[in-house]
Amino acid sequence: MRIPYTGPLPAPIIVPKNANTPTGAISALTNFLSAPRSPLVPSLPKSHGLTVLLTGAGVSVASGLADYRGTAGTYTLNKSYRPIYYNEFLSNHEARKRYWARSYLGWTNLHKAKPNNAHWAVRDLGKQGYISYVITQNVDSFHPMAHPELPTLELHGYLRSLVCVHCGNHLPRKEFQQSLSALNPAWADFLVKMLEAGALDSEHPDERRKKGLRSNPDGDIDVPGAPYTTFRYPPCPTCLAKPPMLPDGSQSIVQIDVDGAWSQHSTAGVLKPAVVMFGESIAASVKMAAEEAIDSASRILVVGSSLATYSAWRLVKRAKERNMPIGVLNIGGVRGEESFYTAPQADSDGSSGVRCSESADKVLPAVVQNLPYRCAP
Repeated sequence: MRIPYTGPLPAPIIVPKNANTPTGAISALTNFLSAPRSPLVPSLPKSHGLTVLLTGAGVSVASGLADYRGTAGTYTLNKSYRPIYYNEFLSNHEARKRYWARSYLGWTNLHKAKPNNAHWAVRDLGKQGYISYVITQNVDSFHPMAHPELPTLELHGYLRSLVCVHCGNHLPRKEFQQSLSALNPAWADFLVKMLEAGALDSEHPDERRKKGLRSNPDGDIDVPGAPYTTFRYPPCPTCLAKPPMLPDGSQSIVQIDVDGAWSQHSTAGVLKPAVVMFGESIAASVKMAAEEAIDSASRILVVGSSLATYSAWRLVKRAKERNMPIGVLNIGGVRGEESFYTAPQADSDGSSGVRCSESADKVLPAVVQNLPYRCAP
């Protein structure tokens, strides 16, 4: 289940000690990725044994997107922020109105954002034979865009499409955005004016706050005082054409108003983003794929994540239990990081474990330059 950790995070533990500068971090990460397989890790098939990458919102900050717990993250600057939870989304029509209105405003900037140097460096590390698999908590689709040939598991889903909670039908977000514009002409005019004024040019919370907006991750734009209750959204077109049977065996009802918006008298046809919302369980197949990726690797490198969600933290815990060397490249503290490293590692060269607090988009490209091509073991 995707549940946010709200406790305080520790100060970063720098490992090895000389990884406290960009140059030192680059050297330590180079040693970490190129080190031979640890004899403490359970034996693996010959085709396996490379590094598995686990990434979080911090890796997309250089693409202009907001994160949760970075130096300018939502939880850092907006202590009262609370994301919508799955049960609330399912049960509350007004909550869905609010969610889709804010998402409607934020989608334009999210849709035009592109992968940054960190994503391209991951691509190159895969090509050079150092990374075998990427598990990402991000829902921006930047990893599969940047390196479609490198296997990527989107642990928390993706925003590029929607899914019906009743029939399972998928719908492209671009098509849904057009429907929202048609159903909400006043909001569409408001969005055009915001874009023309440059109000959405940056997702940096301080810049947005100066313009009277609150910016949150995953394309969420909050306009204080906005009439969210007026916002309308369409039903699942599949359910509208053929209302499905409900779990209790009864026939569902899918109704629309004169303009085609979902009616609160409906009992089906609710679309949600194809992401794992907070409080929602991750599909068993996704959990299994993530665990298999960990078990097939010889080491793990965490990039741009504080591991504040249990679904990500448990994977590093699993790696630790398998005696896998752990690397972390993240600005700021990481949940449970004090348990990842031992005292001798602090004086090593980074091959047995590394922890640095640097920007991935600046450090990873330099690591790529340091590493020669090699064949997978």
